[in-house]
Amino acid sequence: MPDTAIAEPPRLPPGSRLPGTVQSLAMLAARRATGAAMRRRYGSTFLMRVGPFGPVVVVSDPALVRQVFMAKPAVAGNVQPNLGRVLGDGSIFNLDGEEHRRRRKLLTPPFHGRRLRAYEDLMVEEARREIATWPEGREFETLPSFMRITLNIILRAIFGAEGRELGELRELLPRIVTIGSRLALLPDSGVLTRIANPGGRYQQFRRRYDEVIEGMIDAALADPRLSERDDVLAMLLESRYEDGQPMTRRHVADELLTLLAAGHETTATTLAWTVERLRRHPRLLNRLVAEADAGGSELRQATILEVQRTRPVIIATARRVNAPSLRLGEWVVPRGYTVMVGIDLVQRDESVFPHADRFDPDRFVGVPPDTYAWIPFGGGTRRCIGASFASLELDVVLRTMLLDLDLRTTYEPGERWHSRGVAFAPAKGGRAVVHRRRAPARVESPRPASSALGAVPAVGA
Repeated sequence: MPDTAIAEPPRLPPGSRLPGTVQSLAMLAARRATGAAMRRRYGSTFLMRVGPFGPVVVVSDPALVRQVFMAKPAVAGNVQPNLGRVLGDGSIFNLDGEEHRRRRKLLTPPFHGRRLRAYEDLMVEEARREIATWPEGREFETLPSFMRITLNIILRAIFGAEGRELGELRELLPRIVTIGSRLALLPDSGVLTRIANPGGRYQQFRRRYDEVIEGMIDAALADPRLSERDDVLAMLLESRYEDGQPMTRRHVADELLTLLAAGHETTATTLAWTVERLRRHPRLLNRLVAEADAGGSELRQATILEVQRTRPVIIATARRVNAPSLRLGEWVVPRGYTVMVGIDLVQRDESVFPHADRFDPDRFVGVPPDTYAWIPFGGGTRRCIGASFASLELDVVLRTMLLDLDLRTTYEPGERWHSRGVAFAPAKGGRAVVHRRRAPARVESPRPASSALGAVPAVGA
């Protein structure tokens, strides 16, 4: 469908008449519940006023999602504010139009084909190193462990860090991501800076990060084997735009931080949600273990898709209308409005995914997800550039767990959603009980010690 950039009178969908401040507070306090309530009342497309974004048209119909994602940047482009304001001017989050296209072209090669597969052994190594520390027979939170796994993988694969730099970045970067993800949600970070000074702490951490990266860039440029290295830092330093110019050092530092912020916490959180789901679905877990022992992967990959559908870590992505107006189906959205794609709203739509509340990976076995209905990585020209890397990481870490550990199932209710700023995580951290596997064995369903433990959870609980 061609882009429509026409100056016709606005035709906006229905929406709440509550003051914008009230709507903004509702979204800040309960984003998922507010979006779901609005959809039930007004349909798949509705109008809101949300903090710094102003008037927002929320869409959750795959046909309209396709129009949003297919729109050219001149019609619907980068939304502001976004994570770029805390990641730096050189972050791809901050770029739009031709500048965004040129940068994306430089960032794409490290995450595809042979270069991507070169990271697989590293992923197994880091997963096994961390899993070896897990306690046996005692419940614990998996999210902190998955954070360490994904952080170490990114530090080695993307930053090429080792030795002192590896240790320093391992301490520094989680602090930057945690504070930055919260600052990104604030309409005016200056207000909070005057109250609690998180912005000041963030800038302190960022200055130290820049110092470390500057030293790593100097060392990399002095490395006679730079062209043989597989880490993304080395590839960015060697990359060139069409006019032969390299990326500036500052932009390299911004992009490395962007890749970590976009891929570290989100991947770790998806793994924690995977553990949370599998513990409540013993038959599925049994099948996954058998498949891993046999060297298969189809059900495992379908399970990852279903976790991302039912427990998306990021629940929205957005564009700003740049053209005089943008037609979306029957609606006409004027210039300056934000169009927000409700990721969780699309993926919970019964008309798109029958029995949408049911956790059922078999829906994706042999059936690839629809590009505009399954959208945890966003879509179009702004789709997550590290999606392939994250998908490989999820598959490798889950496979390693299934081969090395016996994950015990539970009758406990599913963990609630908890906002960690930009991302949503299991409220109890994806708690698990594991034992080392001595030999391939079938997963037993949990046996309640008493009736107080409740009934067997249904699929989708």
